[in-house]
Amino acid sequence: MGLHTSNRLRVAAIDFLNPAPLMWDFEHPPLNTALAERYDIHYTQPALCADDLLSNRADLGLIPIASLTQELAIVPGCTIASLDHVRSIQLIIKLNRSKNRLPHVLRSSIAQNMGSLSSNEEALASVRTVAADTASRSSLAYAQILFRKFIGTDPEFLSAQADPIAMLAHFDAALLIGDPALLALESRTQIEQSAGPCLWLDLAHEWRTRTSLPWVAAVWAVRPEALTKSTITAAQLNNDLRQSRDHGLTYIDSLVAEWTSRIAIPPDTIRNYLTHNIHYTLSPDCIAAIELFRRYASDAGILPPLPTLRFL
Repeated sequence: MGLHTSNRLRVAAIDFLNPAPLMWDFEHPPLNTALAERYDIHYTQPALCADDLLSNRADLGLIPIASLTQELAIVPGCTIASLDHVRSIQLIIKLNRSKNRLPHVLRSSIAQNMGSLSSNEEALASVRTVAADTASRSSLAYAQILFRKFIGTDPEFLSAQADPIAMLAHFDAALLIGDPALLALESRTQIEQSAGPCLWLDLAHEWRTRTSLPWVAAVWAVRPEALTKSTITAAQLNNDLRQSRDHGLTYIDSLVAEWTSRIAIPPDTIRNYLTHNIHYTLSPDCIAAIELFRRYASDAGILPPLPTLRFL
């Protein structure tokens, strides 16, 4: 998208299952027509939403928290987060490869810092290469934090198409996010028939276990100067986004019916994902989690510092 052609806010959104409730009013009657007069929506990958915002191709975007900058303001109220298991961010580690692979010196060093190694931690510590679906910068950063801060290792991450069988054929582990991660869980038997036994780690659960805070993936962020050029006030923007989320959560059955035809996941799994795995309210704990995530990522040299979060 280029320069403004109207007073509508240009919106970069994500065509994944997890933001579907947030987008309800923008995509469904009776409010979609009125919202189309205020917002011009295009769909892209999570990692590209922030690029669109920072390069003035969009004014508002649902962006990974890894992409927040001081120039962008978080719109309070909505988020894509999880209070424990999220399902849609999976780190899959080949166990046949990891068995007895961890050098004794490294095992001793890690054990001194962490205490006795669990089987999961030993498998994590043995990983040298990770094939990563880089559709989300936040998910990639969470995985790097897990290794660098909590395990004390630094495996190589290489970008790859979200095909778990191909990923695990050439790398020690695979990082899948979003719909591909959900689909991989449904195909777990076939994947392990090809790759052999694997350890499946839900990174939201790993984060929650180690920090006691929610796992937060994305927030609505806006270029504040764009509001001054439009007819939309901050209060109206906030209300439109919250109301869309609330309506979406009211019409979960409709969303399940829509997405059952779009993604090869059982309806009950989709319903449970939208109602239990994903948390859509930007609570104080979620804000604390974003701050901790950015501090850990900065300390580990993964992301630039973001001393304070800016809110609209």
